Amino acid sequence: MIHPNMATMLCFITTDAEILPSALDSALKYAVNLSFNQLTIDGDTSTNDMVVIMANGEAGNSVISADSPSYVTFCEVLNYICIELAKKMARDGEGATKLLTVTVKGACCKKIARPLAKAAASSSLVKAACFGADANWGRILCALGYGAYNAGVDFSPENVDVSFISNAGEVQVCKDGEGLNFCEEKAKEILSQEKIEILINLKNGNKQASAWGCDLTYDYVKINGDYRS
Repeated sequence: MIHPNMATMLCFITTDAEILPSALDSALKYAVNLSFNQLTIDGDTSTNDMVVIMANGEAGNSVISADSPSYVTFCEVLNYICIELAKKMARDGEGATKLLTVTVKGACCKKIARPLAKAAASSSLVKAACFGADANWGRILCALGYGAYNAGVDFSPENVDVSFISNAGEVQVCKDGEGLNFCEEKAKEILSQEKIEILINLKNGNKQASAWGCDLTYDYVKINGDYRS
């Protein structure tokens, strides 16, 4: 059961920085929305969710407030930590063999990019296709469409480009909402790697967002089918 808000997790973060409680609260909320709330394993939200950050002030730095220059640096570090933890949780999903990163770029605003990225990462069909190393871009456009509908945001499939990326290379499979002729063998090699990125370009702006998940495997069904035993 991992599908935020937030996920099945108890997350404790500590820092020696001296920072005002109000600034720390704002930084954590932003980081959680950027990371844990963009994480999905199976679409089931758990009741056991918590992220806590504690600052003891032992670093002896000047007090960080929301308008101090060091606040930006603090937020960047906190964002990085939370995103890396979210990635580790995604890769550690039940029965998972692959870490999936879905990045939506070229959006006019993050309000559009975030739900679309999460919709594609949440799709059981997309996750199953990644498990089978099948470059099925149609499932991705489908997920983007219902993700936009559910979020109440505009979406134009005729503008969308889709590529798959991994350590084995990159292959573009869709341009302007239509399929391209691509090497199926190369696409399968790319999708057979442990870490896969699905890159989606809306070509409608300069904002982007990412979501993280994993493939849907036989073992997920086995683990959850025998859960009570």
